[in-house]
Amino acid sequence: MSTKHHHDSDNYILTPEAEPFLERLFFNNRILFLLIFLGLTIFLTYSAINIKPDARLEKLIPLKHPYIMNMMENRDSLDNLGNSIRISVESTDGTVFNAEYMEALRLITDELFYIPGVDRAGLKSLWTANVRWVEVTEEGFQGGPVIPPTYDGSEESLDTLRQNILRSGTVGSLVANNFKSTIIQAPLFEKNPETGEQLDYQAFSHELETRIRAKFENDNIKVHIVGFAKKIGDLMDGIKDIGFFALIAIAITFVLLVWYARCLKSAVIPVICSIIAVFWQLGILNLLGFGLDPYSVLVPFLVFAIGISHGVQIINAVALESAEGRNKFDAARHAFRDLYVPGMLALMSDGIGFLTLLLIQIDVIQELAITASIGVAVIIFTNLVLLPLLMSYVGVSKSGVNYFKKNTEAEPKIAKIMSYCAHPTVAPISILIGIALAGAGVYYGQDLKIGDLDKGAPELHPDSRYNLDNAFITDNYSTSADVMVIMVKTEVEQCSSYQTMDAIDRFQWVMENVEGVQGTASLVTVSKIVSTGMNEGNLKWRSLSRNQQILNSSIQRAPAGLLNADCSLAPVILFLADHKAETLERVTAEAEKFAAEYKVDGELEFLLAAGSAGIDAATNQVIEAAQDRMLAFVYAVVSILCFITFRSIRAVLCIITPLGITSVLCEALMVYKGIGVKVETLPVIALGVGIGVDYGIYIYTRLETYIRDGLGLQAAYLETLKTTGKAVAFTGVTLAIGVVTWVWSSIKFQSNMGFLLTFMFLWNMVGALWLLPALARFLIRPEQIIAKERIRQQKQIADD
Repeated sequence: MSTKHHHDSDNYILTPEAEPFLERLFFNNRILFLLIFLGLTIFLTYSAINIKPDARLEKLIPLKHPYIMNMMENRDSLDNLGNSIRISVESTDGTVFNAEYMEALRLITDELFYIPGVDRAGLKSLWTANVRWVEVTEEGFQGGPVIPPTYDGSEESLDTLRQNILRSGTVGSLVANNFKSTIIQAPLFEKNPETGEQLDYQAFSHELETRIRAKFENDNIKVHIVGFAKKIGDLMDGIKDIGFFALIAIAITFVLLVWYARCLKSAVIPVICSIIAVFWQLGILNLLGFGLDPYSVLVPFLVFAIGISHGVQIINAVALESAEGRNKFDAARHAFRDLYVPGMLALMSDGIGFLTLLLIQIDVIQELAITASIGVAVIIFTNLVLLPLLMSYVGVSKSGVNYFKKNTEAEPKIAKIMSYCAHPTVAPISILIGIALAGAGVYYGQDLKIGDLDKGAPELHPDSRYNLDNAFITDNYSTSADVMVIMVKTEVEQCSSYQTMDAIDRFQWVMENVEGVQGTASLVTVSKIVSTGMNEGNLKWRSLSRNQQILNSSIQRAPAGLLNADCSLAPVILFLADHKAETLERVTAEAEKFAAEYKVDGELEFLLAAGSAGIDAATNQVIEAAQDRMLAFVYAVVSILCFITFRSIRAVLCIITPLGITSVLCEALMVYKGIGVKVETLPVIALGVGIGVDYGIYIYTRLETYIRDGLGLQAAYLETLKTTGKAVAFTGVTLAIGVVTWVWSSIKFQSNMGFLLTFMFLWNMVGALWLLPALARFLIRPEQIIAKERIRQQKQIADD
């Protein structure tokens, strides 16, 4: 047997002096290290239990992007345009002009007023005093609150209410175009001004559900709620699905491990060690002060998956050693010796690959990088060290050993057929197919978009409650929830000067003619309306006056948020049709072009951009700039590590090329499925590369081992398939089955990640088993490997 030949040639290594230092350290002190592992597991599990959710707005936006820096610098002057909620109260029984509806609206407004986190001073509803009507009469302007103090629910007062609403200019913004619903707007505090604690979006979302929706919805009243805090709250609620799917994945993995190993102990130990890795990861994160957000909460499952991947290799190696007659201690020790170098290489490649996500200046992605890297680091201890130590005590059952021995000695038809991937005739065909797939992936991947491609909240399914609420508001109101704010900065007391107002007027005209902009609002809008009113409503006067006193008079009662206290900032609000990537690109391009033309240093400057659409635009730009750089860095790091280990460019090409093809095919698949590159999808590619490189490293390591034993390439690959190849195929299929369940998640981004990860797990496995040997046929020189091995053996014997 070739495997026997391999170990016989290694017999000189079995002297204690020649045993690797780490092997002697761990296996000569098993009890000590098992006690250390037990203590750490108890301590870190306790820490993991105390980890808390963390979904702050600042984590989800690129704080170092110029747009966001401008927004944060002028945040106090923007009237909370960055974070607010909108509650639409719908009458299903006629219009809003009935006493029952108006009473419900009053009660809902009062209830919302007392929910912690709401900025009560900025609350807007038909029932709040800051919503007023104004009209021009022969005697000048007259006005008052939309709902006057004399309102009593009678038909007469409802008629007055109708008139006030029509005069208030709130139709399309606070009042639906069909008069069947109205909106309550509530800006939010990021921190509780009394306690200083961060706003808990999940708790706030639950308050809205219990104190607003559940309490007031009935046959005649429907409640629709949108806003960043509500979206994040719904996402955090969806985490329970992640836990459910994780349990399903663990169960599936365990059943498949039992089937694969034919040994209960060999199935239980890898699962336990991988779960320990997850608890260690979460415990360390909690000690470092990190929490779990809706995006990084998926990482623990990936850590479990990576742990299982390496655990299967260890179990496979222990079983093979046991099949050759070694006792459980020696079998575990030899398995550790054979696999800790390729295992550590694979995990280091995973970890450094994940760390490349630090290049993206968005806290949530950077924390995801740290979270994943910590998880990979702990796997080195839990699955490469703890697992072999435990197996040295429990071993593989006799039935499991016999099963592995039988499979190793047999010539499985599938392995025999697969070995032809390394045949001189078949290999060129495989490479041509690989080139064709890569070309197709590059061609179709050219249409890959950055950012959101759908309306509503892309993190949730179109039929989710949040997106249905968003669709209702979009369909029934004129003002969009997708708002971009351009900050016009001037010298103190100059935001209302004619020069500034004229520039804003020109800017609004330009932007209103950009596709995707529904409308605009600014001080100029107010000034024109007031000027018209001051001249008996004559539309000829709907323009800017060059008289500064008239201008100043026209903006005296401008709403809060259209200028700051010292009149050095005047926001221009752009209402966009949606937040799709192409819409944001068009709008920001025109706004930046205008800003560059009209900039006067120290006097007048148009600064981009605040509002939800401004945040989305900045995020898209950061991701677009970092995407290619991140991928290049991932592949560069993995290639360097492989080269350091194998000392061969040819080996690096064999391992990395299948991963590259998988990456371009994944991008083409994203185009086909209508998935854009966003905060939640960008890490998938890096994660897929990090996990996929494990397959290639294990396959190539075993293949090179058999070549050093003197086997030809195809024969060496056949032996590889019967041992490591079987484990790689099992791992790829098992992990794919585990994550494919995510497709049915209530959270759309988890569904997308499950779909993409399933594809990458399977295709990375296929690439390692199919394309790697074909590349080896042209790149690997077996005679050089054998010659190097002989030199190494001679040097080792001389040293001994």
